[in-house]
Amino acid sequence: MNAAAPLQIEKPYLLYLGDVANDLYAKTAFGLRDWLPGACVGQFRRAGCVVDAQLPDMTPAEAVLAGAKTLVIGVASVGGGLPAVWIDDLAVAMRAGLHVASGMHQRLVDAPFLRELSQALGLHLHDVRHNGRTYPVATGKKRSGHRLLTVGTDCALGKKYTALALAREMQAQGLDADFRATGQTGILISGSGIPLDAVVVDFAAGAAECLSPANAPNHWDVIEGQGSLFHPGYAGVTLALVHGSQPDALVLCHDPTRHEIGGYPGFRIPSLEAAMASYLGAAQLTNPQARLLGVALNTSKLSATASLEVLAQTEQQLGLPCVDPIRTGVARLVTALKLAYGH
Repeated sequence: MNAAAPLQIEKPYLLYLGDVANDLYAKTAFGLRDWLPGACVGQFRRAGCVVDAQLPDMTPAEAVLAGAKTLVIGVASVGGGLPAVWIDDLAVAMRAGLHVASGMHQRLVDAPFLRELSQALGLHLHDVRHNGRTYPVATGKKRSGHRLLTVGTDCALGKKYTALALAREMQAQGLDADFRATGQTGILISGSGIPLDAVVVDFAAGAAECLSPANAPNHWDVIEGQGSLFHPGYAGVTLALVHGSQPDALVLCHDPTRHEIGGYPGFRIPSLEAAMASYLGAAQLTNPQARLLGVALNTSKLSATASLEVLAQTEQQLGLPCVDPIRTGVARLVTALKLAYGH
């Protein structure tokens, strides 16, 4: 068993930002904007929405005239539900002729109004987080091929971007590599994957095994990390992913400006040394040869000068290559991987 079949979602997209007030809840919109720029024609926001994906503001009707085929919910609500005002906006989009795609925990098809409207208009509702598949309990057995997993000190700090950048750079340098998506945004970007946080917990590690099946000896699966071992709410999905992916290499992702878990005051982010030790300890349960390849910092909140300084300081502190996937690229991590694994 391997990763889910490719998605059949029509592009281009209109990104729906709703009424959210925090960029942390707009990861899907930002991810699609950055990694599928040619497939995003604009954004649809409610009055007063302060989050901005830096795309043209459009009504659904205007987006259809610009070529859009599908409205993608680019934001998340607390708890993953669909607020009533969002449902009203989705209906407007559907009446304009747009299919709708969502990565929310609440299914679009479970909203009777939307389901009936889609049937009446002949449009599709895509629930990206729910693929209808079942997964086995993990075996822990070693699989051929290599795996790299991005992990983090917190949520929403660059694990997906780092994995995408690594897969692209590895391919550019002639390595046999694939990006493996584990969340709704990564799945929308790559076209396939397994939404790990929607899998029943007993089977999550098994799903991670299915995501990166046995492969050619020199093949690399670059696996998108989820959550954080240090997150009070989401550590479970992280541990399952670490065990099931059996990573040969780990890249630790961190935001140097963040000192507490986002949205959880009082829960301090550990030192990088402590985080590295925790992740290696977890990974070595199913792959005793797992190693920490390097660190990826999200320095977007720092000036260019401060970014270079913290990258250099962190590299000296840990004795590992340290990059910012956006500002410096990840070539040095790929060079370190090739040296470590003889490619």
